[in-house]
Amino acid sequence: MMKNSTIIGIIVGLVAILGGMVLKGAHLSSLLNPAAYMIILVGTSASILIAFPMSELGKLGKLFKIVFNEPKLPSREDLIARFMEWASITRREGLLALEAKVDEIEDDFLRNGMRMIIDGNDQDLVRDVLLEDIAATEERHKAGALIFTQAGTYAPTLGVLGAVVGLVAALADMSDMDKLAHAIAGAFIATLLGIFTGYVLWHPIANKLKRISKREIQIRLMMLEGLLSIQSGVSTIAIHQKLSVFLTPTERRKMAEKEGAADEQKA
Repeated sequence: MMKNSTIIGIIVGLVAILGGMVLKGAHLSSLLNPAAYMIILVGTSASILIAFPMSELGKLGKLFKIVFNEPKLPSREDLIARFMEWASITRREGLLALEAKVDEIEDDFLRNGMRMIIDGNDQDLVRDVLLEDIAATEERHKAGALIFTQAGTYAPTLGVLGAVVGLVAALADMSDMDKLAHAIAGAFIATLLGIFTGYVLWHPIANKLKRISKREIQIRLMMLEGLLSIQSGVSTIAIHQKLSVFLTPTERRKMAEKEGAADEQKA
């Protein structure tokens, strides 16, 4: 079963535009307009090249990969359970006992933070370093999403430009009215492509990148609070209460039910 909403959205968008054209009586062959594709796709690419440095544009491949294959983030419920386990170990054996757990951590941010608290760094330093890391990550994510936001802004305007170019060519010869009507219809294909790519592709992709970034930042803030709580030596109950604020009410209820079922099995 297909689970990637980006692919589903693109398919539905194509069905909507192609189906709409058929229902309106427009010939799909009118979409075979190389000039329109050149103006919209090449023009949008040119605008992006002017607007952004190559150091940022070089990450486009990675950004597309993120959109079509969303990164797997640790679930918040699993993080709470993991931090509770670490808090229990810390209270029994001390922070150094967690050193054996460091290599098991897959997330770079969490692993680096764990090493910092095990090394005995001051809590304010740990907080400052990790918050700077989060801020830098958020800034990189914003820069990536902005590329697609700008593409979505440029494409519809270039569609208007394409229509104007097409009309200039069409009105240059008005001797054959059938040919003129066909040329005018073709002129507006650029507008169609500009609006479609802008509002069905680029703007939605930018929004998706922002949503993925927001989820990742929330997870990292949760990790930060968990690490600082462990460093402070709080109890497992306290760390559970503290990290539960990152869960939605539904997630809290499900987690409570799961814990209740686990307690009944132990009994």
